[in-house]
Amino acid sequence: MIGPGEERTTAAVRPYVITGGRAGSSRAALPLETLVRASGDELPEALQPEYRRIVELCEGLLSVAEVAAHLGQPPAVVQVLLADLIEWGHLLARPPVPIAERTDVDLLRKVLDGLESKL
Repeated sequence: MIGPGEERTTAAVRPYVITGGRAGSSRAALPLETLVRASGDELPEALQPEYRRIVELCEGLLSVAEVAAHLGQPPAVVQVLLADLIEWGHLLARPPVPIAERTDVDLLRKVLDGLESKL
């Protein structure tokens, strides 16, 4: 029980309640740097408040990590919710840009060296 002058330090709703007890989704886990945005589809009336909040946040591009920070929920919980919204067509995901391969870096270095020599 919380005494006078004390603050609640845990979330009012436990993460496993928000995800319906799920720790993962049918999709592969979304990397934290994946960008998501709302699709613009109308949301069903019966949609949980957490899902609605995510869609509101994602009017512009946000990363999975940013959504988790805004919601104050663990990234694993947010990944489950985002996967649901993507599957239902309410969010669109843009996968992270893959790390450049070594040959690409070498080519860019040669181009940079060539440009520097012209200046």
